[in-house]
Amino acid sequence: MTESRPVLTMTGISKSFPGVRALQHVDFRLFPGEVHALMGENGAGKSTLIKVLTGVYDTDEGTVTLAGETVSFAGPMQATAAGVSTVYQEVNLCTNLSVAENIFIGREPRRLGAVRWGEVRRRARELLARLELDLDVSAPLGSYSLAVQQMVAIARAIDVRARVLILDEPTSSLDAGEVAQLFRIMRQLRDEGIAILFVTHFLDQVYAVADRITVLRNGQLVGEYPSADLPQLTLVEKMIGKELEVLEDIEEQPRREIATLEEGTPLVGVSKLGRSGAVEPFSLTIHAGEVVGLAGLLGSGRTEVARLLFGADRPDRGEVAVDGRPSGLRTPAQAIGHGIGFCSENRRAEGIVADLSVRENMILAMQAARGWLRPIPRRRQDELVERYVKALQIRPADPEVPVRNLSGGNQQKVLLARWLITEPRLLILDEPTRGIDIGAKTEIQKLVAQLSDGGMAVLFISAELEEVLRLSHKVAVMRDRRMVAQLANDDSLDADRVMQTIASGSPREEAKR
Repeated sequence: MTESRPVLTMTGISKSFPGVRALQHVDFRLFPGEVHALMGENGAGKSTLIKVLTGVYDTDEGTVTLAGETVSFAGPMQATAAGVSTVYQEVNLCTNLSVAENIFIGREPRRLGAVRWGEVRRRARELLARLELDLDVSAPLGSYSLAVQQMVAIARAIDVRARVLILDEPTSSLDAGEVAQLFRIMRQLRDEGIAILFVTHFLDQVYAVADRITVLRNGQLVGEYPSADLPQLTLVEKMIGKELEVLEDIEEQPRREIATLEEGTPLVGVSKLGRSGAVEPFSLTIHAGEVVGLAGLLGSGRTEVARLLFGADRPDRGEVAVDGRPSGLRTPAQAIGHGIGFCSENRRAEGIVADLSVRENMILAMQAARGWLRPIPRRRQDELVERYVKALQIRPADPEVPVRNLSGGNQQKVLLARWLITEPRLLILDEPTRGIDIGAKTEIQKLVAQLSDGGMAVLFISAELEEVLRLSHKVAVMRDRRMVAQLANDDSLDADRVMQTIASGSPREEAKR
């Protein structure tokens, strides 16, 4: 740290929502020239503390001091103007505008009142080059994946030249290379004297980049610690509020035993399915009870494959067969009718309905499958919701709480419950553990294994290769929007071999091994 006085002090912060006490008298300090990790399980109050700071929420109690002056921002724009810039876990840019427009929106260089678009595009390219990103800055932001959109949001925040930079789960959609790039930028900004508040669920990342750690639990402050003085086991104990005899570190858990599946007609058979500009034609079979992992780098086409299988995007070639018969899947409604569910990685835009309750969000897919003229009896709704709130440990456990009041991780669990209620034959999970704490991540991984053992097929997409390898019977590898290999998950398959396949782009080379 370059200075002994904090640039930001939050004292006695409390915030409540209907049915939820999100923060209770929380103190927090942030110093110039440091990376400070804010840690806690889902629902601990991390995002609420950030939103109180940036003016998204009014505080019920407490004060915020920035550079020695008491502040109370009316919203994020006012906070940004004061030098507090935030990149939220859910990207909040305008997907209909270009990449360059998103980076400089509200701050466009002008001459005689006219926007200098040439300079906007030039500066956008220079800024993205700093992050080692080569994008068409004139293209709509929505034409890029969620992970690329997140990097654009980070680029915008960096350009603001903030005194305080808040990164809320910035690595949740990034691959290892992108994470390394981001950490390089974070260290550079830290060395320039910027104070960085870093929120993540990845423990290894905390110890790789953070100087200090503040832990929240159930809306209360547990403590503030130098990273070097807080062992990982102790950190997890403080987050969950109890001692652990053994730390079930996800990165160290062994793969589950995967039995050989019976041969026969696949549940889903894909033949040369493709969509111009999205993903090249690919073929794939998925059997009942099989977990197929989908691996690949940022922008490789993983999500595009998922959307084609669910009918969210319409293919322009190829076909999908269900139980050996052509299905003509062209819409999500048809996919649901064939027993296919899809949990999107973009829960805000394609998942939750923020103004509805937890219960209403959970039963949406089942109600849609039945038709709106056949409402699900309230008693049945309550039974289903109670069962999955308990099974997935959704907090708070009140099903009538508006889902917008839940943490991001708990919203993700609500979406997972929505599809489990429909008892699908094939469940497509696109980054289901993104932004979820270590305990919940372990539970979801166990649940995927249990669903597979019970006969459900799962298409599992994750940026974490070890997670894919731990759960999958086979791994389909994507590169440059092509499916380049399908690898049996036997004893010879490891992360290095998958990465070599991604790098070479040649399944023939893998076949020689």
